[in-house]
Amino acid sequence: MIHLKKTLGLTIALCLTGSAFAQSSNGAPAPASSAQVSSSADNTKMNARDRDGAMATPQTQDNQATNRSVLAAVRKAIVKDKTLSTLAHNVKVMVQGGVVTLRGPVKSDAEKTSVESVAKQVAGVNSVDNQLDIKLK
Repeated sequence: MIHLKKTLGLTIALCLTGSAFAQSSNGAPAPASSAQVSSSADNTKMNARDRDGAMATPQTQDNQATNRSVLAAVRKAIVKDKTLSTLAHNVKVMVQGGVVTLRGPVKSDAEKTSVESVAKQVAGVNSVDNQLDIKLK
């Protein structure tokens, strides 16, 4: 009798949780009825911009020793500045012949200016191409 109660309880629990993992007609998991779907993580425009080949990306960074050392110094200076947000600490940094390109989201226009200022203070930086985006809330 006890074994039957445990089996029945387990069966009911599996049925209840199984409905949350139901699949939609295209094979993807369907959201539970109370779940909300958010489209705020749409990077389509940025991905298209990066794909055209005209913009500097970390994948196009060359392996020249001077560029690598300037890149490392800029990255270290940005991360060392504790007034900057986590977003700013994670911006993309590319260096080509002393020209630093900054890409990625930051919290505000002031933070965008601060990251550029930090990069300009690093030895070996001739100029900064500030392509940082301000993240909308």
